[in-house]
Amino acid sequence: MQSNGTVQEQNHPASAQNGDANGLQNNAGSASGASGTGSGSLKKKKRLSQAEEDVIRLIGQHLNGLGLNQTVDLLMQESGCRLEHPSATKFRNHVMEGEWDKAENDLNELKALMHSPSAIVVRALDSPRMKFLLLQQKYLEYLEDGKVLEALQVLRGELTPLKYNTDRIHVLSGYLMCSHPEDLKAKAEWEGKGAGSRCRLLDKLQTYLAPSVMLPPRRLQTLLRQAVEMQRDRCLYHNTKLDSSLDSVSLLLDHVCSRKQFPCYTQQILTEHCNEVWFCKFSNDGTKLATGSKDTTVIIWQVEPLAILKLNNTDVLSHTQDSHQLKLIRTLEGHAYGVSYLAWSPDDVYLIACGPDDCSELWLWNVQTGELRTKMSQSHEDSLTSVAWNPDGKRFVTGGQRGQFYQCDLDGNLLESWEGVRVQCLWCMADGRTVLASDTHQRIRGYSFEDLTDRNIVQEDHPIMSFTVSKNGRLALLNVATQGVHLWDLQDRVLVRKYQGVTQGFYTIHSCFGGHNEDFIASGSEDHKVYIWHKRSELPIVELTGHTRTVNCVSWNPCIPNLMASASDDGTVRIWGPAPFLDAQEQDGLNGTDILSSHRKYRTES
Repeated sequence: MQSNGTVQEQNHPASAQNGDANGLQNNAGSASGASGTGSGSLKKKKRLSQAEEDVIRLIGQHLNGLGLNQTVDLLMQESGCRLEHPSATKFRNHVMEGEWDKAENDLNELKALMHSPSAIVVRALDSPRMKFLLLQQKYLEYLEDGKVLEALQVLRGELTPLKYNTDRIHVLSGYLMCSHPEDLKAKAEWEGKGAGSRCRLLDKLQTYLAPSVMLPPRRLQTLLRQAVEMQRDRCLYHNTKLDSSLDSVSLLLDHVCSRKQFPCYTQQILTEHCNEVWFCKFSNDGTKLATGSKDTTVIIWQVEPLAILKLNNTDVLSHTQDSHQLKLIRTLEGHAYGVSYLAWSPDDVYLIACGPDDCSELWLWNVQTGELRTKMSQSHEDSLTSVAWNPDGKRFVTGGQRGQFYQCDLDGNLLESWEGVRVQCLWCMADGRTVLASDTHQRIRGYSFEDLTDRNIVQEDHPIMSFTVSKNGRLALLNVATQGVHLWDLQDRVLVRKYQGVTQGFYTIHSCFGGHNEDFIASGSEDHKVYIWHKRSELPIVELTGHTRTVNCVSWNPCIPNLMASASDDGTVRIWGPAPFLDAQEQDGLNGTDILSSHRKYRTES
């Protein structure tokens, strides 16, 4: 056997058998029965443990699926193991050959094995279900062959008496009206008679058998896939689309993503604002970024791909890493107050801007033309500091801490109002009916403008400065005064996690979900940093430095998982992305030298 590049001598003959000691089938023709004249005594091979037997069976099943049948026979012969019980083998052959009567008879033998004292797993055999699946295949194959009378006999004389899944039997009876095989296949969603459909049938049948009798289908691939998924789940920097195919990963190394692939490097600094930048938000399609500032302007930026080419020492292109740059395309002016909050319409055509506490106006622009469509103000005494779009894109809700809470149309017409709610932050749920609002009572309540009902969802002990909701509507991320960032489950109404590290006083700081599957959380901080956590880890995995004053808002691009923006009181917006150049190993996410334990933190300078 070759191990670690060296050849080790065996301590026993290569053909030594495990014998009957394992309770498995022995092979009389084994070479282990020969006299050990060379050594004077026969060296017995180590008794295989149950785990070792299982591994051999898994390997044998995998090799069998690759068509390496002779190799499987040799493996079973030398190990003394048995891939599956002879009754299971017989059952498999009868199913694949379409010998349905024999396959039905095999079920009786298998039923006895399931309750045998030697069975590793004792379970009740679902005979009616298995028999139903066999007869269904038999019935469909008769219909495809044009043997309508035989199919009718199976339906009436065999399937119906089972009194199992009568709804399905009614559906099967309708297939008698199919005039062509292709019509039958389409209606039954069945690929037709042959090895393919019979293999799928066998896969279903195997799920009802104990693994000691017949292994579940493709068991080794299932275990390997689970191992890869577990490694990805433990990889704190994994920020790419999950691929269930084993062909997309290497099984020879543990999966570890490089920090260089993560958006923790400053790619661009936007300095066009001339005062504090209070808010930033990527559009829903990820192609634009809107930034709002104390200087009363809103700037719209276009996200453009930037190809970076790296040359090696011989001036030969060795790697291309896609990056992004932002280009100013429009400045929206006229807002009389500083811009502290922005909201894109669901179709990204319109943008609404709100101001600070003393702002009674709300501005709605057409982003594509730069035209101001609506300037809304119900009263000069109002405070409109937050806004959220209804999913239909035709309505929005707005409010503030002076007790205003309105629902309006695109022209600013008041549709509904809710009196006495001192709103801090708003969010419209995907159902189009429920509006979440945080208020001055340190809570988030759900409001319905249709029937004017409300209910308590979240209750904190300190003021909720801002909150955002995940795409699936299940989780809410709260920035809580003097406490930091809290994650709540809106469905169960429980606090899930408190994230550590961020400095949160009474400034309004906006955090966000981000990355593939929204696995990450990012927030600004009063200590001038951007903190990033993996959603399941309370400690930050990255601290980003570069800003020189409070970071007010962080926005993660919803379509480009390695692109992020942060807005600060220092008057700049920083665009964060991966390192400019990655080697081939890092590109594959297999750099084993940059492993982050659950309690370590990395700091990235500008």
